[in-house]
Parts: sequence; C-alpha cells; structure tokens
Amino acid sequence: MATYKQIQEFLTEKHGRTFKSCWIADIKNQHGLTKRQAPNRYDPDNRVHPCPEEHKGKVEEALRHFEMI
Repeated sequence: MATYKQIQEFLTEKHGRTFKSCWIADIKNQHGLTKRQAPNRYDPDNRVHPCPEEHKGKVEEALRHFEMI
C-alpha cells in the first residue's frame, strides 16, 4: 500500500498541482480503506476539507495506479 506522500508525489507529477492529504483521506474513506478515525479530528461526522468534486477522479486514478481500489 502506498503512503500519502507517495500518492501526493504521483499526483503532483501527473497533474502539476499539490493535493491535500485530507482529500486523499476523504476518498479512501469513501472507498472503505480507512481503519480508524484520527484522534485529533474536530468533528467525527464532518470533514474540514472534503475532496472537491473536480479532483475526486484524479485522486481515485492515483489510488487505482497504486492498486488500492
């Protein structure tokens, strides 16, 4: 399984912009890949920075590249 840093580097090389780790976490959660919730999360029911719609496909593509989904 790839680390967040590896996924971010892949996305930066491919798309030329930085992707927040919280966006990656949001997509991983949507696909059931998270094991637990972070202890420092402000609100267990809401994400502070959910992944924007225009970047969801790109993050999912990176997860497919690393064979995570």
